[in-house]
Amino acid sequence: MSPVLRPTRLPAVEPAPFGTVALTDREFARLRTLVRAETGIALRESKRALVCARLGRRLRHYGYSTFEEYCDHLQERDPAGEERRRLANAITTTKTDFYREQHHFDFLRDTVLPALVRAGVERLRLWSAGCSTGEEAYSLAATLLDGLPRGRPWDARILACDVNGDALATAEAGIYARELVAKVPAVVLKRHFTPVPGEPSLVSVNAALRELIAFRRINLCQQPWPIRTKFDVIFCRNVMIYFDRATQSTLLQALVAQLVPGGYLFLGHSESLLGAEMRLTYVARTVYQKPPPTGQG
Repeated sequence: MSPVLRPTRLPAVEPAPFGTVALTDREFARLRTLVRAETGIALRESKRALVCARLGRRLRHYGYSTFEEYCDHLQERDPAGEERRRLANAITTTKTDFYREQHHFDFLRDTVLPALVRAGVERLRLWSAGCSTGEEAYSLAATLLDGLPRGRPWDARILACDVNGDALATAEAGIYARELVAKVPAVVLKRHFTPVPGEPSLVSVNAALRELIAFRRINLCQQPWPIRTKFDVIFCRNVMIYFDRATQSTLLQALVAQLVPGGYLFLGHSESLLGAEMRLTYVARTVYQKPPPTGQG
């Protein structure tokens, strides 16, 4: 049975610039198919103006006068997939914040990490699935560094992935405008961020956080994933709202399979497992736990 994910309010559709090429029904249908194949995103009719505005730049880049030509380019003249990656970059939404949905990081710090410590776990693996421009991954890293007991060895790593290559480049750079770190607690900002020399409006993530994270381009809708490990914690938040129910169900099953027994899955504020047969236990607001090994719990 497919999960039911409540819709959320998306960013307002950006207005089409003057001179934007018209997008016919046939062209929109082709683009919807191409976008879904590349990103998993199910474009609704209401997103036609957004698609027209965002992809109009790609038409101008090639000198095309119709979206039909651009679709032909994607299917016939893009053997290395470079333009399909630019298509994904243009269509995907990258809205995020440091410590977005603060209650998740509080639960990780106050409940999950102490439970793992009590269980004697020393190897920790976390996954920021749909990490966008990196704020979530760095928030996870800071929570780990500040929440784990000191004086004992920890093998902790975070995988952070996204389908948007431009967003990943920003994440890997780890440099943010000061207004973007406004919600970061002062003690965390002082400990883990450094002003960029000569750029008073910018801060840089310190090496201690960077060293915990590996950023990779992964399409969550193209499985099997090139991932060998399983995870104690998976954050996949505000990602599935862009997919249709069949894709949501397939992705949820794959995410659960990627969790260790007893591992935790964090979803976004507009997402739930309502209607999904996942054998997960609800433990906190949009936080679910996979059954622990037999004899534990």
